[in-house]
Amino acid sequence: MTAPPLAQRPSKALLIGLVASGLIALIVLALMLYAGGPVGFGLSALLGLAPLPVLLAAVLSLDRLEPEPKLNLAFAFAWGAGVAIVAGIALTLAGQELFSRAGYAASTVKDVGSVVLAPVIEEALKGSALLLLLRRRAEIDGLTDGIVYASMTGLGFATVENVGYYLLAFGEDGPGAAVQLFVMRGLIDPLGHPIYTSMIGLGIAYALTRGTPGRYAAIPLGYLGAVVLHGLWNGAATTGSLNVLGGAYLVIMVALIALIVVTVNERRHLIARMAHYLPAYRQTGLISDADLRMLTTLPTRKTARRWARGVGLGRAMSDYQHAATELTMLHVRAERKPMDPARFAAERDAYLAAMARSRRW
Repeated sequence: MTAPPLAQRPSKALLIGLVASGLIALIVLALMLYAGGPVGFGLSALLGLAPLPVLLAAVLSLDRLEPEPKLNLAFAFAWGAGVAIVAGIALTLAGQELFSRAGYAASTVKDVGSVVLAPVIEEALKGSALLLLLRRRAEIDGLTDGIVYASMTGLGFATVENVGYYLLAFGEDGPGAAVQLFVMRGLIDPLGHPIYTSMIGLGIAYALTRGTPGRYAAIPLGYLGAVVLHGLWNGAATTGSLNVLGGAYLVIMVALIALIVVTVNERRHLIARMAHYLPAYRQTGLISDADLRMLTTLPTRKTARRWARGVGLGRAMSDYQHAATELTMLHVRAERKPMDPARFAAERDAYLAAMARSRRW
Protein backbone atom coordinates (compact mmCIF):
# COMPACT_ATOMS: atom_id res chain seq x y z
CA MET A 1 0.00 0.00 0.00
CA THR A 2 1.88 3.05 1.24
CA ALA A 3 5.16 3.57 3.03
CA PRO A 4 5.15 5.45 6.31
CA PRO A 5 5.50 9.17 5.61
CA LEU A 6 8.82 10.73 6.43
CA ALA A 7 10.15 7.38 7.62
CA GLN A 8 13.77 7.59 8.64
CA ARG A 9 16.21 5.58 6.61
CA PRO A 10 17.61 2.65 8.56
CA SER A 11 20.93 3.75 10.00
CA LYS A 12 24.01 1.69 9.22
CA ALA A 13 24.85 1.53 12.92
CA LEU A 14 21.43 0.07 13.70
CA LEU A 15 21.70 -2.53 10.94
CA ILE A 16 25.23 -3.48 12.01
CA GLY A 17 24.09 -3.77 15.63
CA LEU A 18 21.14 -5.94 14.64
CA VAL A 19 23.26 -8.30 12.53
CA ALA A 20 26.09 -8.51 15.07
CA SER A 21 23.76 -9.12 17.99
CA GLY A 22 21.81 -11.72 16.03
CA LEU A 23 25.00 -13.57 15.11
CA ILE A 24 26.19 -13.53 18.71
CA ALA A 25 22.87 -14.99 19.86
CA LEU A 26 23.10 -17.73 17.24
CA ILE A 27 26.67 -18.56 18.31
CA VAL A 28 25.56 -18.81 21.94
CA LEU A 29 22.73 -21.18 20.99
CA ALA A 30 25.11 -23.23 18.83
CA LEU A 31 27.49 -23.60 21.78
CA MET A 32 24.57 -24.72 23.94
CA LEU A 33 23.67 -27.34 21.33
CA TYR A 34 27.25 -28.58 21.26
CA ALA A 35 27.49 -28.72 25.05
CA GLY A 36 24.08 -30.16 25.82
CA GLY A 37 23.45 -32.45 22.88
CA PRO A 38 20.43 -32.45 20.57
CA VAL A 39 17.96 -33.93 23.08
CA GLY A 40 18.77 -31.63 25.98
CA PHE A 41 19.10 -28.58 23.77
CA GLY A 42 15.94 -29.42 21.84
CA LEU A 43 13.86 -29.67 25.01
CA SER A 44 15.47 -26.54 26.49
CA ALA A 45 14.93 -24.53 23.31
CA LEU A 46 11.31 -25.69 23.11
CA LEU A 47 10.68 -24.63 26.70
CA GLY A 48 12.49 -21.33 26.19
CA LEU A 49 10.60 -20.42 23.03
CA ALA A 50 7.16 -21.74 24.02
CA PRO A 51 5.91 -18.63 25.85
CA LEU A 52 7.64 -16.17 23.50
CA PRO A 53 4.76 -15.62 20.98
CA VAL A 54 2.34 -14.80 23.79
CA LEU A 55 4.84 -12.52 25.51
CA LEU A 56 5.70 -10.69 22.28
CA ALA A 57 2.01 -10.21 21.53
CA ALA A 58 1.45 -8.84 25.04
CA VAL A 59 4.31 -6.33 24.74
CA LEU A 60 3.39 -5.20 21.22
CA SER A 61 -0.25 -4.78 22.22
CA LEU A 62 0.86 -1.91 24.44
CA ASP A 63 2.03 -0.07 21.33
CA ARG A 64 -0.80 -0.81 18.89
CA LEU A 65 -1.96 2.81 18.77
CA GLU A 66 1.36 4.01 17.35
CA PRO A 67 3.47 0.97 16.37
CA GLU A 68 7.24 1.34 16.52
CA PRO A 69 9.44 0.52 13.49
CA LYS A 70 9.99 -3.23 13.20
CA LEU A 71 13.73 -2.75 12.65
CA ASN A 72 14.10 -0.90 15.96
CA LEU A 73 12.12 -3.57 17.79
CA ALA A 74 14.17 -6.34 16.20
CA PHE A 75 17.39 -4.56 17.19
CA ALA A 76 16.23 -4.25 20.81
CA PHE A 77 15.32 -7.95 20.99
CA ALA A 78 18.56 -9.06 19.32
CA TRP A 79 20.66 -6.82 21.56
CA GLY A 80 19.20 -8.48 24.63
CA ALA A 81 19.59 -11.98 23.19
CA GLY A 82 23.14 -11.42 21.96
CA VAL A 83 25.40 -8.63 23.19
CA ALA A 84 23.72 -8.08 26.56
CA ILE A 85 23.67 -11.71 27.65
CA VAL A 86 27.20 -12.57 26.52
CA ALA A 87 28.75 -9.43 28.01
CA GLY A 88 26.62 -9.85 31.12
CA ILE A 89 27.86 -13.38 31.76
CA ALA A 90 31.47 -12.46 31.05
CA LEU A 91 31.49 -9.39 33.30
CA THR A 92 29.63 -11.14 36.12
CA LEU A 93 32.09 -14.04 36.07
CA ALA A 94 34.99 -11.57 36.04
CA GLY A 95 33.53 -9.77 39.05
CA GLN A 96 33.03 -13.04 40.91
CA GLU A 97 36.64 -13.95 40.19
CA LEU A 98 37.76 -10.71 41.84
CA PHE A 99 35.76 -11.50 44.96
CA SER A 100 37.11 -15.05 44.96
CA ARG A 101 40.70 -13.81 44.75
CA ALA A 102 39.95 -11.43 47.65
CA GLY A 103 39.41 -14.50 49.81
CA TYR A 104 35.63 -14.66 50.05
CA ALA A 105 33.99 -18.06 50.44
CA ALA A 106 32.55 -19.73 47.36
CA SER A 107 28.97 -19.43 48.68
CA THR A 108 29.44 -15.71 49.30
CA VAL A 109 30.93 -15.18 45.85
CA LYS A 110 27.96 -16.99 44.30
CA ASP A 111 25.43 -14.88 46.22
CA VAL A 112 27.22 -11.62 45.42
CA GLY A 113 27.26 -12.57 41.75
CA SER A 114 23.54 -13.36 41.72
CA VAL A 115 22.17 -10.60 43.96
CA VAL A 116 24.56 -7.71 43.24
CA LEU A 117 26.76 -8.15 40.19
CA ALA A 118 24.21 -9.70 37.81
CA PRO A 119 21.50 -7.04 38.38
CA VAL A 120 23.98 -4.14 38.18
CA ILE A 121 25.74 -5.42 35.07
CA GLU A 122 22.82 -6.96 33.18
CA GLU A 123 20.49 -3.99 33.61
CA ALA A 124 23.21 -1.61 32.43
CA LEU A 125 23.78 -3.73 29.33
CA LYS A 126 20.09 -4.19 28.53
CA GLY A 127 19.38 -0.51 29.12
CA SER A 128 22.20 0.47 26.79
CA ALA A 129 20.03 -0.68 23.88
CA LEU A 130 17.75 2.28 24.51
CA LEU A 131 20.70 4.64 24.75
CA LEU A 132 21.84 3.39 21.35
CA LEU A 133 18.35 4.09 20.01
CA LEU A 134 18.63 7.72 21.12
CA ARG A 135 20.09 8.43 17.69
CA ARG A 136 16.55 7.64 16.56
CA ARG A 137 15.04 9.68 19.36
CA ALA A 138 12.10 10.79 17.19
CA GLU A 139 10.81 7.23 17.64
CA ILE A 140 10.68 7.59 21.44
CA ASP A 141 7.90 10.14 21.79
CA GLY A 142 6.11 8.72 24.79
CA LEU A 143 6.57 6.68 27.95
CA THR A 144 4.98 3.66 26.27
CA ASP A 145 7.71 3.64 23.62
CA GLY A 146 10.41 3.40 26.28
CA ILE A 147 8.56 0.55 27.99
CA VAL A 148 8.10 -1.35 24.72
CA TYR A 149 11.74 -1.08 23.61
CA ALA A 150 12.98 -2.04 27.08
CA SER A 151 10.58 -4.98 27.21
CA MET A 152 11.78 -6.24 23.84
CA THR A 153 15.38 -6.14 25.09
CA GLY A 154 14.36 -7.96 28.26
CA LEU A 155 12.50 -10.63 26.29
CA GLY A 156 15.51 -11.26 24.08
CA PHE A 157 17.76 -11.59 27.12
CA ALA A 158 15.32 -13.82 29.03
CA THR A 159 14.73 -16.16 26.09
CA VAL A 160 18.40 -17.08 25.64
CA GLU A 161 19.08 -17.08 29.38
CA ASN A 162 16.16 -19.42 30.02
CA VAL A 163 17.36 -21.88 27.40
CA GLY A 164 20.69 -21.96 29.20
CA TYR A 165 19.11 -22.52 32.61
CA TYR A 166 16.83 -25.29 31.31
CA LEU A 167 19.83 -26.96 29.69
CA LEU A 168 21.78 -26.87 32.97
CA ALA A 169 18.82 -28.36 34.83
CA PHE A 170 18.47 -31.06 32.19
CA GLY A 171 22.15 -31.94 32.43
CA GLU A 172 22.08 -32.18 36.23
CA ASP A 173 18.74 -33.89 36.94
CA GLY A 174 17.09 -34.78 33.63
CA PRO A 175 14.04 -33.50 31.75
CA GLY A 176 11.84 -33.38 34.84
CA ALA A 177 14.08 -30.74 36.41
CA ALA A 178 14.04 -28.68 33.22
CA VAL A 179 10.24 -28.74 33.09
CA GLN A 180 10.02 -27.89 36.79
CA LEU A 181 12.28 -24.88 36.26
CA PHE A 182 10.17 -23.89 33.26
CA VAL A 183 7.12 -23.63 35.51
CA MET A 184 8.94 -21.04 37.62
CA ARG A 185 10.73 -19.07 34.91
CA GLY A 186 8.46 -19.56 31.92
CA LEU A 187 5.00 -19.60 33.50
CA ILE A 188 5.08 -17.96 36.94
CA ASP A 189 7.59 -15.19 36.20
CA PRO A 190 7.95 -14.88 32.41
CA LEU A 191 8.03 -11.08 32.43
CA GLY A 192 10.79 -10.60 35.01
CA HIS A 193 13.49 -9.19 32.72
CA PRO A 194 11.07 -7.05 30.66
CA ILE A 195 9.68 -5.52 33.86
CA TYR A 196 13.13 -4.78 35.33
CA THR A 197 14.44 -3.12 32.18
CA SER A 198 11.17 -1.24 31.64
CA MET A 199 12.16 0.90 34.60
CA ILE A 200 15.12 2.12 32.52
CA GLY A 201 12.94 2.57 29.45
CA LEU A 202 10.51 4.61 31.50
CA GLY A 203 13.31 6.83 32.79
CA ILE A 204 14.82 7.42 29.36
CA ALA A 205 11.44 8.11 27.74
CA TYR A 206 10.52 10.53 30.54
CA ALA A 207 13.78 12.42 30.07
CA LEU A 208 13.18 12.71 26.33
CA THR A 209 9.51 13.66 26.37
CA ARG A 210 9.18 15.98 29.35
CA GLY A 211 10.35 19.53 29.82
CA THR A 212 10.58 19.51 33.59
CA PRO A 213 13.78 20.63 35.34
CA GLY A 214 15.99 17.73 36.29
CA ARG A 215 14.16 15.37 33.95
CA TYR A 216 17.42 13.59 33.07
CA ALA A 217 17.63 12.39 36.66
CA ALA A 218 14.88 9.95 35.64
CA ILE A 219 17.48 7.87 33.75
CA PRO A 220 19.66 6.90 36.75
CA LEU A 221 16.51 6.56 38.88
CA GLY A 222 15.05 4.17 36.32
CA TYR A 223 18.29 2.20 36.29
CA LEU A 224 18.26 2.04 40.09
CA GLY A 225 14.68 0.77 40.01
CA ALA A 226 15.63 -1.94 37.53
CA VAL A 227 18.60 -3.06 39.64
CA VAL A 228 16.53 -3.12 42.84
CA LEU A 229 13.73 -5.21 41.29
CA HIS A 230 16.22 -7.59 39.67
CA GLY A 231 18.29 -7.93 42.84
CA LEU A 232 15.15 -8.41 44.94
CA TRP A 233 14.03 -11.37 42.84
CA ASN A 234 17.48 -12.95 42.67
CA GLY A 235 17.97 -12.44 46.39
CA ALA A 236 14.61 -14.02 47.19
CA ALA A 237 15.47 -16.98 44.96
CA THR A 238 18.73 -17.60 46.82
CA THR A 239 16.92 -17.88 50.18
CA GLY A 240 14.84 -20.87 49.07
CA SER A 241 11.92 -19.49 51.12
CA LEU A 242 8.54 -19.51 49.38
CA ASN A 243 7.35 -16.66 51.62
CA VAL A 244 10.29 -14.44 50.65
CA LEU A 245 9.92 -15.41 47.00
CA GLY A 246 6.20 -14.65 47.16
CA GLY A 247 6.89 -11.22 48.65
CA ALA A 248 9.38 -10.39 45.89
CA TYR A 249 6.92 -11.63 43.28
CA LEU A 250 4.23 -9.37 44.72
CA VAL A 251 6.50 -6.33 44.46
CA ILE A 252 7.31 -7.15 40.84
CA MET A 253 3.61 -7.58 40.04
CA VAL A 254 2.93 -4.16 41.54
CA ALA A 255 5.59 -2.75 39.21
CA LEU A 256 3.90 -4.50 36.27
CA ILE A 257 0.54 -3.00 37.20
CA ALA A 258 2.14 0.43 37.45
CA LEU A 259 3.62 0.05 33.95
CA ILE A 260 0.23 -0.97 32.55
CA VAL A 261 -1.41 2.03 34.23
CA VAL A 262 1.20 4.31 32.64
CA THR A 263 0.54 2.93 29.16
CA VAL A 264 -3.25 3.06 29.55
CA ASN A 265 -3.19 6.66 30.79
CA GLU A 266 -0.85 7.70 27.99
CA ARG A 267 -3.09 6.02 25.42
CA ARG A 268 -6.13 7.85 26.78
CA HIS A 269 -4.22 11.13 26.67
CA LEU A 270 -3.26 10.56 23.04
CA ILE A 271 -6.86 9.75 22.12
CA ALA A 272 -7.94 12.98 23.83
CA ARG A 273 -5.35 14.94 21.85
CA MET A 274 -6.74 13.44 18.64
CA ALA A 275 -10.17 14.77 19.53
CA HIS A 276 -8.54 18.15 20.09
CA TYR A 277 -6.33 18.46 17.01
CA LEU A 278 -7.95 16.45 14.22
CA PRO A 279 -11.21 18.47 13.89
CA ALA A 280 -9.11 21.32 12.43
CA TYR A 281 -8.51 19.10 9.38
CA ARG A 282 -12.18 18.66 8.45
CA GLN A 283 -11.74 21.29 5.74
CA THR A 284 -9.21 19.07 3.94
CA GLY A 285 -11.93 16.51 3.27
CA LEU A 286 -9.71 13.82 4.78
CA ILE A 287 -11.48 13.67 8.14
CA SER A 288 -15.24 13.59 8.50
CA ASP A 289 -17.31 13.59 11.66
CA ALA A 290 -17.68 9.82 11.26
CA ASP A 291 -13.89 9.50 10.95
CA LEU A 292 -13.43 11.50 14.14
CA ARG A 293 -15.79 9.22 16.03
CA MET A 294 -13.91 6.22 14.64
CA LEU A 295 -10.42 7.54 15.43
CA THR A 296 -11.00 8.84 18.93
CA THR A 297 -11.94 5.67 20.78
CA LEU A 298 -10.06 2.37 20.84
CA PRO A 299 -13.18 0.18 20.38
CA THR A 300 -14.29 2.05 17.25
CA ARG A 301 -10.79 1.93 15.77
CA LYS A 302 -10.76 -1.84 16.28
CA THR A 303 -14.25 -2.21 14.81
CA ALA A 304 -13.24 -0.16 11.77
CA ARG A 305 -10.19 -2.35 11.13
CA ARG A 306 -12.31 -5.47 11.45
CA TRP A 307 -14.85 -4.13 8.95
CA ALA A 308 -12.07 -3.06 6.57
CA ARG A 309 -10.45 -6.50 6.68
CA GLY A 310 -13.82 -8.04 5.82
CA VAL A 311 -14.00 -6.04 2.59
CA GLY A 312 -10.31 -6.42 1.71
CA LEU A 313 -9.23 -2.95 2.84
CA GLY A 314 -7.56 -3.80 6.13
CA ARG A 315 -4.16 -2.37 5.16
CA ALA A 316 -5.71 0.87 3.91
CA MET A 317 -7.62 1.36 7.16
CA SER A 318 -4.52 0.62 9.25
CA ASP A 319 -2.48 3.09 7.19
CA TYR A 320 -5.18 5.74 7.59
CA GLN A 321 -5.39 5.29 11.35
CA HIS A 322 -1.62 5.23 11.69
CA ALA A 323 -1.16 8.42 9.67
CA ALA A 324 -3.87 10.18 11.69
CA THR A 325 -2.18 9.08 14.91
CA GLU A 326 1.22 10.29 13.70
CA LEU A 327 -0.35 13.61 12.70
CA THR A 328 -1.62 13.97 16.24
CA MET A 329 1.79 13.03 17.64
CA LEU A 330 3.35 15.73 15.45
CA HIS A 331 1.14 18.30 17.17
CA VAL A 332 1.97 16.83 20.58
CA ARG A 333 5.72 17.10 19.88
CA ALA A 334 5.29 20.69 18.70
CA GLU A 335 3.29 21.37 21.84
CA ARG A 336 6.12 20.07 24.02
CA LYS A 337 8.91 21.79 22.14
CA PRO A 338 8.62 24.44 19.39
CA MET A 339 9.46 23.08 15.92
CA ASP A 340 10.77 24.77 12.82
CA PRO A 341 7.61 25.87 10.94
CA ALA A 342 8.88 24.54 7.62
CA ARG A 343 9.65 21.12 9.10
CA PHE A 344 6.28 21.01 10.85
CA ALA A 345 4.49 21.83 7.58
CA ALA A 346 6.47 19.21 5.65
CA GLU A 347 5.68 16.47 8.16
CA ARG A 348 2.04 17.54 8.45
CA ASP A 349 1.60 17.48 4.67
CA ALA A 350 3.27 14.08 4.42
CA TYR A 351 0.84 12.57 6.94
CA LEU A 352 -2.12 14.21 5.20
CA ALA A 353 -0.89 12.79 1.88
CA ALA A 354 -0.72 9.32 3.42
CA MET A 355 -4.27 9.70 4.71
CA ALA A 356 -5.40 10.80 1.26
CA ARG A 357 -3.77 7.77 -0.41
CA SER A 358 -5.43 5.43 2.07
CA ARG A 359 -8.86 7.05 1.60
CA ARG A 360 -8.74 6.47 -2.16
CA TRP A 361 -9.18 2.78 -1.52
